[in-house]
Amino acid sequence: MANIYESQRAGKVIFLAISAITIVVFLVVSNNLIKELSEQERIRMEIWADATKRLANADENTDFDYLLSIIQRNTSIPVLVEDGEGNILNHRNFDLPVKDEGELLLFSEMSPQNQEYLNKKLAKLRRGSNKIIIDIDADTRQYIYYEDSVVLTRLSYYPYIQLGVMIVIALIVFSAIIYTKRAEQNRVWVGLSKETAHQLGTPISSLMAWTQLLESYGIDADVVSEIDKDVNRLSVIADRFSKIGSKPELKLEYLNDTVSRSLDYMKSRVSGKVNIVMNLSDDDHGVMLSVALFEWVMENLTKNAVDAMDGAGTITITTIGEKERVAIEINDTGKGISRKNFKNVFNPGYTTKKRGWGLGLTLVKRIIEEYHGGKIFVKDSEIGRGTTFRIELPSPK
Repeated sequence: MANIYESQRAGKVIFLAISAITIVVFLVVSNNLIKELSEQERIRMEIWADATKRLANADENTDFDYLLSIIQRNTSIPVLVEDGEGNILNHRNFDLPVKDEGELLLFSEMSPQNQEYLNKKLAKLRRGSNKIIIDIDADTRQYIYYEDSVVLTRLSYYPYIQLGVMIVIALIVFSAIIYTKRAEQNRVWVGLSKETAHQLGTPISSLMAWTQLLESYGIDADVVSEIDKDVNRLSVIADRFSKIGSKPELKLEYLNDTVSRSLDYMKSRVSGKVNIVMNLSDDDHGVMLSVALFEWVMENLTKNAVDAMDGAGTITITTIGEKERVAIEINDTGKGISRKNFKNVFNPGYTTKKRGWGLGLTLVKRIIEEYHGGKIFVKDSEIGRGTTFRIELPSPK
């Protein structure tokens, strides 16, 4: 069953790799498109620069209307013309802070605010690459600086906006799938638990009647007593299953007493080669518990520890009292868990045993986190040396 989660991890890596490649391809294509548009704008500005040069060197044979139409046709690309000494000779398509009468006023005739605005633009554009040199004649040189058009600027942001939207949609879809899957798992889990409790009810009632009948037949009282203990144990198990899916009633309990009771039961049912050590905190915090469910947690963790040690080793249970919470640590000297599986061990179906459903730790996590508002995690583990599980529960307010 563990291989299921290895496959899932590999599937996630493949999915992320495909997504990353798709994003890279998308951005490359978009950037190439933007680059082509930028080159086209530069060609337009070179034509504009050539028209400006021809107009400056015009004679009686020059087609003024044609040259002026080229210059005036630029209504989208912001452009500045300067003489190389910082003097602005011409400007077009800038969103000036003050609306002067006529956009094509000489620089010296413009308002101080607009002059300051254009000077700042010129200083910024000089640091960029959008520059064209016009040699008017042997002694005169002008420089054209231009910004990307509004359309090109918007297009440069568009791939990232679209990418963000795609990521948000993917996250929403992914979350919806996970939520639906989890809800379905919960329904199956609760239904299975309720049905198990229901199915156990009839044979348990029958066994209780049989123990009374055996006692009336004069069967050894010790034998009947042991049978009766196991029947009562089945009854407790059925009661635990019946509580799954329902909000359990939590009562104020002392943690040390609850832990001790659950381990006392386990001590008589594990191999003599297993040594169970309890380090109980002197500060025995009260904590809100469903005793039946919490004892189930401790039994599952103890059984897992015994299995991890192949029936021989030491299990150390430590209770810790803190200001805002209490903690229980269960340490074994077993096989250990690799770090990559610290979270997987709580997944349904994950198990390293040849026999087993891999539901014990899933059940433990559900009881601790959903019913008691706490958390459980693998605190530490080392292959060949053992594992420590830690449970944290909130202290009552």
